[in-house]
Amino acid sequence: MIDSHCHLADDTFACDLEQVIDRARQAGIETALVILEAGNATEAAQAQRVEQLWPGVRFAIGVHPHQAHQYAADPARAASVVREQCAATASARAVGEIGLDYHYDYSPRDVQHAVFRAQVRVARELDLPVVIHTREADEDTITILTEEGGGSLRGVLHCFTGTPALADAGLALGFYVSLAGILTFPKAAELRETARRVPLDRLLTETDSPFLAPVPYRGKRNEPAYVARVVETLAEMHQMSASDMAERTASNFHTLFRP
Repeated sequence: MIDSHCHLADDTFACDLEQVIDRARQAGIETALVILEAGNATEAAQAQRVEQLWPGVRFAIGVHPHQAHQYAADPARAASVVREQCAATASARAVGEIGLDYHYDYSPRDVQHAVFRAQVRVARELDLPVVIHTREADEDTITILTEEGGGSLRGVLHCFTGTPALADAGLALGFYVSLAGILTFPKAAELRETARRVPLDRLLTETDSPFLAPVPYRGKRNEPAYVARVVETLAEMHQMSASDMAERTASNFHTLFRP
């Protein structure tokens, strides 16, 4: 199994990082893609500790739409920060998470657009996939990915909770769709129905930890070991064994991120 999106460099894990990683390994988690905020020195330092404890983890580096406002005066600087940090991080395998968030609107939408576009261009320049965050911004997200992707952009719609139309649009671009713990929630029947339309060779699994712990861990801090519940739920949905689903989604991860 693989956790294709987690925030192990977050302060939430600073006190018991070693135990969290031990639990992940004991649960059969092969590796993880750890998301880093570009330019965040604290997370960069924690990432070094993560890699020491869990050799083989990979990293994605990007400016989240919540932080896009920090680059309002010069959106191109966001791309420069990502480019430089990727070059300095041997285990960097993606640009992300990047995208648009109209739910919170912590950054002005025009700034979100400019910073998002700049980072997609950098991903193409570096020949890296993108990890996409989109919330209540489906149409604009797909438009930017289409306009800036040049037909060659690779990536994943992370922590997917969107509509069938968004899933179809992402798949049409050649993207993968990653499911997180929300898939296990009793009231997520609509999401499970949408997830069924995603071909097996485009599925990824993630925790987005420390957020969104799956059933039966809801209310607790999420962690990579819990991705097993997402794998089990997907396996049940597709009437296959959990081991087969784990093998399938792990293969997809390696195809996209080329570890």
